[in-house]
Amino acid sequence: MARKNPFLNVMNETPADENRDVLNYAIKGASKSILSSIDELAARADRLLEGETVVELDPDLIDASFVRDRIEDDEQEFGQLLLAIRERGQDSPILVRPHPMLTGRYMVVFGHRRLRAARVLGRRVRAVVKELKDSDHLVAQGQENSARANLSFFEKAMFASEIARLQLDGDNAIILSALSVDRATLSKMLAVASMPGEVLDSLGAAKGIGRDRWYELKTLLERPSNLEKALAFVKSDEFGAKSGDDRFNALLIHIKAAGRPVPSKSVSTSKWVSEDKSVTADVKSDGRNYTLALKAKDAIAFGDFLSESLTDLYKAYRRRNGN
Repeated sequence: MARKNPFLNVMNETPADENRDVLNYAIKGASKSILSSIDELAARADRLLEGETVVELDPDLIDASFVRDRIEDDEQEFGQLLLAIRERGQDSPILVRPHPMLTGRYMVVFGHRRLRAARVLGRRVRAVVKELKDSDHLVAQGQENSARANLSFFEKAMFASEIARLQLDGDNAIILSALSVDRATLSKMLAVASMPGEVLDSLGAAKGIGRDRWYELKTLLERPSNLEKALAFVKSDEFGAKSGDDRFNALLIHIKAAGRPVPSKSVSTSKWVSEDKSVTADVKSDGRNYTLALKAKDAIAFGDFLSESLTDLYKAYRRRNGN
C-alpha cells in the first residue's frame, strides 16, 4: 500500500469560501482591501493556518522571504521567545511556501523569529506549507507582522517601498492590504523611504519614532543645506555615541538648530550728559560696532567738531594706551 503524501493537503489549496480567503487583496478596488483593525489582521493570518497539515522541517532548508520586513531584531524579545520555545515548544507553526526557484527548498512567509529560534536550538521547525504567488506571499507576510510584530513605522515604510519597487500591481493594492493603511499614510511611507540611504541606514529601526516625526525629518531634508548638515552629522562621533531612538532625536534637533537664525550679540547702552545739560549722547555697543547719537540744539555743530577732531582724539587714545 502506497504511503500517503504528508504534504498533499498543504501543497494543494482547496477553493475555500470567499469569506475565508484571506489573500483576496484585490476586492474591486484598493479601498475595500484596507483592513479594519489589528484584530482582523490577526484573524486573517490565523485562517491561513486553519485546517492545514503541520509538518516539521529542517530549518536549514528554509530561506528568508524575498522582501525583508524587519530591519533589526529586539534581542530582549527574541531572548524571551527563545526561552518560551525551549521550555514549552513551538506553540504555533510558521508559514512557508515551496521556494519559487530552488527545488527541495522553502521560503518563509511569516514566522522569521520562530525559524531563527529553531536554528539556535537545533530543532526542526513546525510549519504549514502552502503554494503562494508572490503577491499572496507579501499580503500574508504583511498582515501577520502588522498584527503581531512590533514593527516600527520606518520598518513598515521600507517594506512598502520594497513591494512598490517590485511593481506587482499598478495601484499599490497589495501594500494597502498587507499593511492595513490608507493611501495618505502610504504616500508618507514611500516619501520617508525615499530619503538618502546614508541617513536611513544610520538611524536603524527607530522603534519609538512615529509617522509624523519621520515625515518632519523628511521635509526638513528636502532643503539641500539641511541634507548636507545631516550627512555630516551622522558621521560625527557625537552621533555615533548614541543608539536607538536617541540617534533620530539627535539628528532632528541638530537639523532644527542649524536652521535657526544666529542670536544677535548682546548690546550695551549708556548715556552721557554735558555739565551744562545742553548736550546728551546715547551710546550703544554690541562688541563690534560703537554708536554715538547726539541730542542738543547745536548737536550738528558739536558732531562736526568731533568728526574734525577724530585724528587728534585717536592719537590721544594711542598715547594713553602706550602705543
